[in-house]
Amino acid sequence: MRAMPPVSRLALLALCLSSLPWLPGCAQSSLRTASAAAVPAAPALPAQWSATPTAVLQATGALEARALGRWWQRFDDALLSTLIEESLQANTDLALAGSRLRQARALRDQQQAVDSPQLGSSASASRSRTRQVGSTSLSAGLDASWEPDFHGAQADRLRGREADVAAAAADLATTRMGLAAEVGLAHVQLRGARLALGIARDNLAAQDETLALMRWRVQAGLASSLDAEQARLSVETLRAALPARESAIAQYEHRIAVLLGRSPEALRPLLGDTSALPIDTSPLPAGVPAEVLRQRPDVRAAEWSLRAEAERLAGTRAERWPSFAITGSLALQAGTLAALTGPGALASAIGAAVSWPLWDAGERRALIEQQQEVLEQARLSYRSVVLTALEDVENALVALGATHRQTEALQQADEAARNALLLAQQRYQAGLIDFGTLLDAQRSALSAADSLASARTDASLNLIRLYKALGGGWSDDQADPTAPTTFTAS
Repeated sequence: MRAMPPVSRLALLALCLSSLPWLPGCAQSSLRTASAAAVPAAPALPAQWSATPTAVLQATGALEARALGRWWQRFDDALLSTLIEESLQANTDLALAGSRLRQARALRDQQQAVDSPQLGSSASASRSRTRQVGSTSLSAGLDASWEPDFHGAQADRLRGREADVAAAAADLATTRMGLAAEVGLAHVQLRGARLALGIARDNLAAQDETLALMRWRVQAGLASSLDAEQARLSVETLRAALPARESAIAQYEHRIAVLLGRSPEALRPLLGDTSALPIDTSPLPAGVPAEVLRQRPDVRAAEWSLRAEAERLAGTRAERWPSFAITGSLALQAGTLAALTGPGALASAIGAAVSWPLWDAGERRALIEQQQEVLEQARLSYRSVVLTALEDVENALVALGATHRQTEALQQADEAARNALLLAQQRYQAGLIDFGTLLDAQRSALSAADSLASARTDASLNLIRLYKALGGGWSDDQADPTAPTTFTAS
């Protein structure tokens, strides 16, 4: 039987190599009947929130994704928007999350490349000599290899990497969500601390005037030294509280600077010295629990992580079956450079191999059991994230409603305390009450004003926490594909 000419062998090898990319789909469609990466649905969710909607939250209506994505623009504070937008560009934690996303994409691309046919080149030159004869061997050629994915293990691994990319993208969105909220909270806390410091300084100034008047009355014989010492005690006690309030302001400034990736000295001129609290009174629909879970990126990240581990489990199980490999090579071999171009220098080879581990002392079974537990951990983590998301929204709704009711009551208390102080000052000047009664009225007025400022600060803080709990601070155009809507209401 005559041997196949080198050109015919070259054509056969080229035909085999050109058909390799089409074999995986055929093999998987015929041998892989179902995916083992089924992901369970989320826990059954309530049909509505248990907390009563507040004045800034509607009882019904769909979530406004655009309004949630830039919730800080709903406040009457341009500086708040500036700070948050700058933090989203310069924050180090956000940059780290972006790096992890790019790493996940690179790992996915690597997995995709590994699963594709591989082509390489090689060249060699050798010289050997015996006592009588010397010989030279020159070689240059191409080598190709590929492992067909007959049982879908490679496809499972690739889908797992794709799920990792989606989870990393959701983690990036979660970081954006948390960062926007942290900047907003620090900004409101800074304004609240300034407001409280302003109230304390105003009261200190008023009590300084009272102390000066009391000393004059003592010199004139119209008041006792005891009254003067009581007035001095009140002034110095209030003065002693100022450094702690000033320290809190500096700490909030430092916190904002870190979140923006800047030094406190460089940021302080931008922060200014105003104490006006950001206010948002425009109503926002609270939506329903299922909508919130679709909006929150941390829930999406947990579901994608669960899917990634399920795909890896399917790939680990598929590796129990035989693996196949196809190899081929084209080479020029001769003893001299001139002979490499001759018709007899061309050599080709093609081969196939199968590998099936028959006994591994239970290693494969242990790997499957290990991945099953990893999947179970991801499933429990997913459930925990879902329940935590529900808790966050319920707590934020309750807290926001409570602070609104508290603020309304404290407004009345503050008005009453200011009126009582005015009457006490008039009666003390008329000699109808003693100085102790006047001091009590001053302390009550300070306490009421301080409590009202704190409640107003808490109202803004709780509103920001609600925006965060609802999944605000990011939008779909800032992330990879969203998780499927597997949430149901009970």
